[in-house]
Amino acid sequence: MYWTQQGQIIWFASQLQLLLPILQQSEVSIPGLYGYSCFSYVPTPLTPIKEVFAVTAGTELVWQSDRQSGILQTPEFKKIHSWREASEQLTDEATAITELQTLLKDSIEGQIADLKDEPVGVFLSGGLDSSVVAALLVQAGVKVRAYTLDFGNAGIPEYLYAEQVAEFFKIPLVKVAVTPSSIENALIPTVKALDLPFGDGVCVPLYLLSQRASQETQVIFNGEGGDQLFAGWTNKPLIAAGVYQAENPAGQETFIQQYLRTFHRLGGYESQVYQPEVYAQIQNLHPEDWLLAALDRNECPSLLHCLRRASLMLKGAQNIHPRATALGFAHGLWVRSPFCDLPLAEWTFRLSGELCLQGACEKYILKRAVENWLPPEIVWRQKRGMGVPLTSWCLNDFWHQLGIWLNPERLRAHNHFYPHIAAQIVEGNLGAAIQGRRIGETLWLLIMWQLWRSHVLNEELSKQSWDHPFWLHPWLWRNYKIIRNS
Repeated sequence: MYWTQQGQIIWFASQLQLLLPILQQSEVSIPGLYGYSCFSYVPTPLTPIKEVFAVTAGTELVWQSDRQSGILQTPEFKKIHSWREASEQLTDEATAITELQTLLKDSIEGQIADLKDEPVGVFLSGGLDSSVVAALLVQAGVKVRAYTLDFGNAGIPEYLYAEQVAEFFKIPLVKVAVTPSSIENALIPTVKALDLPFGDGVCVPLYLLSQRASQETQVIFNGEGGDQLFAGWTNKPLIAAGVYQAENPAGQETFIQQYLRTFHRLGGYESQVYQPEVYAQIQNLHPEDWLLAALDRNECPSLLHCLRRASLMLKGAQNIHPRATALGFAHGLWVRSPFCDLPLAEWTFRLSGELCLQGACEKYILKRAVENWLPPEIVWRQKRGMGVPLTSWCLNDFWHQLGIWLNPERLRAHNHFYPHIAAQIVEGNLGAAIQGRRIGETLWLLIMWQLWRSHVLNEELSKQSWDHPFWLHPWLWRNYKIIRNS
């Protein structure tokens, strides 16, 4: 939900774009831009537009007018729901397994109660979470058709696991080929559908997946939320960091700063990224402040529950679920996420840490609860994540397009990012951590922002300049770089 106040009138809408026509001028919010560059999404209550705000999940806003003047006062933010660690923790594994199996089945039953006899779709990556959702749908007697992404030879071939799960349940599987040309064709429609800028490389492939599924169904299920609920693999390095911080409290980096680094974006590179005028405006902004409420140890004293709470509030509620809903909505799909069932989510805050993370095994209790529902190699295989080959695409197929999407003259005219930031990134000169897969992720973050400005804000494009390496053939640029450095 988005809102803005114009005089004594409060305007609100379910999409940001619906509010743009009533604004006298759609001006980029510098705090919103800075938040986006740190997280790949704009942290609530900010939006990328100045004077337009978002209602944070789990809160409500209350406006009151002055009794004498009738002037609206600053809205009061009220917390109506908060993830909180239970005072008594469940430690018995057998009890936890039984209760979790019941909660998972109840979640599915609640989400299929309004369905008739028509088939539904499930986005099936072959990972644990989406496979569990497929299992629950099949057990409930629902007609299911699965959809998976195929990145070909350029990405990690996850579809092989999806094929195994589909064969196990005897359900049809549709493989959606993701190629550089299909990505390029769907890029602008994805930007428009998302409404807000989202910099994750998976957005366009998910647009293609939703597009294909919409040809055969109106309801799509996904496995989103499983990592957040059951302490997925990303929590392990943070737990190690938290233990180290407790043993070495005099360390130079705080735990919140360490958490910020898990986003792997442009936080920490501000002086190299922003032009002087913007850099001066963000000096008093601290991205750690946008994490404080989520990492509140008063709500969740134990480290694992604190990390789970933060993941639900940040990466879940502000990134994963909004973009999944927006992409489905753009194709007329009702998106349903069984792991987002409220009783199930609240129950997980009763779990002891050992039931979530046992040794090196993450999501332990979920795996134990479903190990008889799925092939063992699906349940117990190591998590790898979706391998979107952004770096390969950017340094090869999209090389010339980089010179258009991130053209120095256009960046110079916008007066935000340094004009030659794209060249710095591909040359490895922006930062030591931006190498390998991070090159593509960082470029994509900038590309999605620039395209959002062009196609959602409808800003006029300035003329292009040629003072960049992207008009050269990639191999010619690489050879030139080798000669220059020799």
